[in-house]
Amino acid sequence: MPIEILMPALSPTMEEGTLAKWHVKEGDTVESGMVIAEIETDKATMEVEAVDEGTVGKILVDEGAEGVKVNALIALLLEDGEDASALENAGSAAPTTPTPADTPAPVTEAPVSPAPVAAVQTSAGDRIKASPLARRIAADKGLDLANVTGSGPYGRIVKRDVEQAVAAPAPQASAPAAAAAAPGVDHDEPLKAFGIPSDRYEVVKADNITKISAKRLTESFRDIPHFPLTVDCEIDGLLAFRKRVNAAAEAEGAKVSVNDILIKCAGLALKKVPAANASWIEDGRIALHSHADVSMAVAIEGGLITPIVKDADLKGLVDISRETKDLAARARDRKLAPEEFQGGTFSLSNLGMFGVKSFASIINPPQGMIMSVGAGEQRAVVKNGELAVANVMTVTLTCDHRVVDGATGAKWLAAFKTFVEDPMTMLM
Repeated sequence: MPIEILMPALSPTMEEGTLAKWHVKEGDTVESGMVIAEIETDKATMEVEAVDEGTVGKILVDEGAEGVKVNALIALLLEDGEDASALENAGSAAPTTPTPADTPAPVTEAPVSPAPVAAVQTSAGDRIKASPLARRIAADKGLDLANVTGSGPYGRIVKRDVEQAVAAPAPQASAPAAAAAAPGVDHDEPLKAFGIPSDRYEVVKADNITKISAKRLTESFRDIPHFPLTVDCEIDGLLAFRKRVNAAAEAEGAKVSVNDILIKCAGLALKKVPAANASWIEDGRIALHSHADVSMAVAIEGGLITPIVKDADLKGLVDISRETKDLAARARDRKLAPEEFQGGTFSLSNLGMFGVKSFASIINPPQGMIMSVGAGEQRAVVKNGELAVANVMTVTLTCDHRVVDGATGAKWLAAFKTFVEDPMTMLM
């Protein structure tokens, strides 16, 4: 029987993607580990490797197809000894192109190494692929595997899928259904209800990054009880410290930016106030992170991505500088691996280079905090009762009140401010 090639889940939050390119055509011989396609997710374009050997019998999703759901059948691979006749009944139910009515298949973890395959029979006679452990847990919990979406290889149901199905709330109406039920939006004149004639604007199609970002930011702003905390930091000491660091690092061909130092300061503050390094878990628990992994916001075409500087508190400034430059460059080329932009414990967004004085960012779930950095500028300050001039930078910390209350957020900001205003304390 032909081997099914399914749309892979290339990131923990991926629901659909664009089949950007096929590297094989029907009739080609495929070996395990061979790159067969490129998939464009919401954040990056990644290569997909074959996990089986055989001959490409049929390609079911065309190159360039958008909105292909995770676990959708995209191609069929003929095993040794099979010919085209084996394709007659295989994959007949799979659409060659995705349709808007398709229901997204939620994916909450990245693909794992293959587990033993077991099939269970439903009352309708369909066979469901599931690992033995998943079947045992489902049986203990009284869960019907027919209602579970598998995230393992070839769509098999694994342990985490069953655990998430047990913990999940009652399913809500699907987004497409809700959209269909909404009062009509004129396809040709979408802003007609607002009195804006169609000849005064142009409608363009949003790419995957923009669509997914819009969805997640809406959910974050709507569902997370957030609040901002703002402080001003004098950065004359930091600027002088940076100058000395770069003079020493010049021989190594490195140049440390203000943002690199802020990432280091944020990492150290997370370690000094560990209660602030936390994430809310929807079942009512709190995850206290043991590592200070700082995500930095990088603007790319069509949206934003947050590469991670892991263990920022432990790394030297030159190492952070090299890492941030490499991550930012590959982010703009969409060459980051999923683990390089997913899993951070805290985010930092800096718009100072655009002259923005202050702003508040939207929390990047499941992180508990995000800091917004404004431009450093000369301002009048009072020192020892006298008026003086200092370089001042405004930062705003947005907190998830479920895990970081006002006092905890304030303690973290105080620690961060100390490192910024007196960088030598980072060595203590």
